[in-house]
Amino acid sequence: MFCKVKKMVSLVLLSLSLGSVLSAQNEINNKDTLKLGLSLRNVVELAITQSSSLKYAQNQHVSYYWRYRNFSKQFLPNLILSGTLPNFTQSTVPVTQPDGSIEFKQVSNLSIASNLSLNQYIPLTGTQIYASTSFSKVQDFNKNSVLFSGSPFSIGFNQPIFAYNWMKWSKKTEPMIYDESQKNFIQTIENIAYTATSYFFNYLRIQTNYNLAKSSYDNSSDNLRIAQIKKKLGQISENDFSRIQLSVLNAQKSMSSAKMDLKNADFSLKSYIGLDQKENIELQMPLLITLFDIDAKKALKEARENRSEQVYYLRRLISAESQLTQAKRSTGLSATLSGNYGLSNSAETFPGIYEQPLNQRVLQLTFSVPILDWGKAASSVKMAESNRDLVSFDVKQAFEDFDRGVVVQVEQFGLLKEQLKTAEEADKVAANGYIIALKKFQNGEITITDMNIASSERVTAKLDYINSLATYWLAYYRLRILTLYDFELNQKINYDNPMLSGEKSKLPILKK
Repeated sequence: MFCKVKKMVSLVLLSLSLGSVLSAQNEINNKDTLKLGLSLRNVVELAITQSSSLKYAQNQHVSYYWRYRNFSKQFLPNLILSGTLPNFTQSTVPVTQPDGSIEFKQVSNLSIASNLSLNQYIPLTGTQIYASTSFSKVQDFNKNSVLFSGSPFSIGFNQPIFAYNWMKWSKKTEPMIYDESQKNFIQTIENIAYTATSYFFNYLRIQTNYNLAKSSYDNSSDNLRIAQIKKKLGQISENDFSRIQLSVLNAQKSMSSAKMDLKNADFSLKSYIGLDQKENIELQMPLLITLFDIDAKKALKEARENRSEQVYYLRRLISAESQLTQAKRSTGLSATLSGNYGLSNSAETFPGIYEQPLNQRVLQLTFSVPILDWGKAASSVKMAESNRDLVSFDVKQAFEDFDRGVVVQVEQFGLLKEQLKTAEEADKVAANGYIIALKKFQNGEITITDMNIASSERVTAKLDYINSLATYWLAYYRLRILTLYDFELNQKINYDNPMLSGEKSKLPILKK
């Protein structure tokens, strides 16, 4: 009996030694394939610096920048040179005679004209003012004569009265649109970080599942080798031996399935963060977590200041008022007052235009008054008023929903800390229980059923812990999106667009 026991112990030790040798050989082989370890922060930084989603956000931001810059240039003085060079005419035209009769005359002339004007708009009043100088030359080939005429100097204005002043309203809304684009650019990058976090934990979950499956397969294989020794010694039933064999096959099947899932997750993660598909990576569990409290009032304050929705809601109110004003101004009396003062002259030579020119004065008022429109004007105003009231109601509700969303997110984030601590403790207990169960099973103290239960509990606890980590970090990045505030560094979140390097300094600052 003693010899049999001694033989069994020797075989077990030999089996474990072979397992150790194989394990050591695997470690040596694994050293040939270096893996790039990526933390959650690494993955997020890669996503917000080189992903295709970032490039799209940058291009969209550039588009709004040039829109605002183009708008700001509209209110700067502009110098325009216009003219006709040349205008040659040779034809027979009808000419009215002093007695009212018409005779056809041969006309052959060459004319040249040019005008140089400096224009400026005043957005507050909607006024256009201008200064110009012009001249023209007509050469008559039939009479062999040349005549010059022109205005050496002229200034004037056009002032709409009772009209809708689009410049005044656009000066309010366009800076807000650009401000929205700035905030949306930051929000988009934070959304990229949130999505990258989701990809990270999906990969980590599958990677952990694969590692657990591989560990279960290795342990099941060791159990099978021990069971084979016990079977030779007659210390295990055929039923228990078959169940151990089945556990190996199931573990192998689970490992193969997890390996396929890992390949798919690997491709998806690398594609999103812009990493070379040939790179061999391994994600690191984010264990060093600083659990901190977030003040709801602070979060709400930052959200109101930083989010684009706040600007968008106010812009909707201004746009509704603008549409109402436009409807009112388009229904009644409309008039335009125009004035011009300058000098003009004509001469047979070009310098003669500037010799003792004559005064030129124009003052003109044009108006338009609708007499009968069958109530169209009144209905347009009522429709604009109704739209303004509806927008006011929607914006009020949107403000309330926005505030509530931020507060709820802060409250939920506060509850996740306790859940994370509980999941972490459960993971440690399950992992320790599995090690104890494995030793007891190999010593023959528990059955394969108890061993499978311990293995299942270890997998469940580990995945639950990862899910709790994912929920915590996703909630944190969701809070960053809602507030555009970094609660770890206690500062507002901001990103520069390298595509606009050196451009923003050229942008005029307009009053909102």
